[in-house]
Amino acid sequence: MPVEFLGIAATADGSETTARTTAAFDRDYTLRLARAHEDNGWDRVLFAYGAGSPDPAPAAAYLAGRLERLQILLAHRPNVSYPTFAAKTFATLDQISGGRLTVHFITGGNDHEQQREGDFLTKDQRYDRTREYIRIVKKIWTSREPFDHDGEYYRFQDFVSDVFPVQQPRPNVSFGGSSPAAYAAGGAEADIYCLWGEPLDRTAEQIEAVKAAGRAAGRTDVPRIQVAFRPIIAPTEELAWEKAYRTVDAINARKANGDQLVRRRYQPAADGSYRPENTGSQRLLEIAKAGERYDRALWTPTAAATGGAGNSNALVGTPETVAQALLDYYDLGVDILSARGYDLLNDAIDFGRYVIPIVREEVARRDAAKAARAEQDRHQLIAFQA
Repeated sequence: MPVEFLGIAATADGSETTARTTAAFDRDYTLRLARAHEDNGWDRVLFAYGAGSPDPAPAAAYLAGRLERLQILLAHRPNVSYPTFAAKTFATLDQISGGRLTVHFITGGNDHEQQREGDFLTKDQRYDRTREYIRIVKKIWTSREPFDHDGEYYRFQDFVSDVFPVQQPRPNVSFGGSSPAAYAAGGAEADIYCLWGEPLDRTAEQIEAVKAAGRAAGRTDVPRIQVAFRPIIAPTEELAWEKAYRTVDAINARKANGDQLVRRRYQPAADGSYRPENTGSQRLLEIAKAGERYDRALWTPTAAATGGAGNSNALVGTPETVAQALLDYYDLGVDILSARGYDLLNDAIDFGRYVIPIVREEVARRDAAKAARAEQDRHQLIAFQA
């Protein structure tokens, strides 16, 4: 099966290791970073969403009108707009991009972050709302006749859109999460299910949970699986590990200087500490507590240093080592590989130049060998039947 690579479409140059030097939305940097991805073999970039951050939809439209090939994964939280409005926005963006849009629906795993923009539902209620929201958006994308909706969270009458996506029947829907509620919602509705990088055995368990949820929802297909990592690469193993430890030192130094990397994501506990509410981050911290290194190249101190904040487990090594580690996940059934370095621009270039070609070449070799075996089996069956 083909493999795809997802990078990041940041609108500013800061990261966990380096303070921002640009404005929150810097047009030149946004375009420069996206072009670095497009010119170096990446398939798609993610426009993430955060309360108070630049709106990802117009930022994505800005890039879509300036780049010819790069696809867009647009993150969207259902609490920030009504689904009728959102469906038109997505369809318009798909038109602007010439059919290069995928929408990533974020339920929200942190009450404090959701409440920053007026969302006071419980986590379970948010998952129920997201499922209803996705179904409405899908119907708007594909319905040419007006329809009514009277659901638990949304109600409207006689709506039909006048703008439809280029992609038919509709753009893909992306979804993520590591809780049973997430598996149920995403397994039922998602075309792509997104996971954070965990050890191979735990990733395999999550993939099976997503597939089981899809079957329980009556699906005959299954979502494609995406897994995200923070690659740390260098020409030698020794240099890569030196770079990895410098990375964690930089994260810890920023925290010691009062940086809000963790504080802004989590609601404080009674003792003043900050603990993640979402299951995915809890899993990352549990894995980090159990050990620093897993499998071929997975390294957890980056996740521990950020409090399990989002995509934070690293793959450390030479380009060849990291490529082979990614292929281990491909062998589990992962065909979308998400990667984001700590030096956003330079790491995107290096990863595209030195890692992506190795993975693509090996995937093509494996697919050709698989096709050859299938053809041989077919001929043997024909001979047997004759």
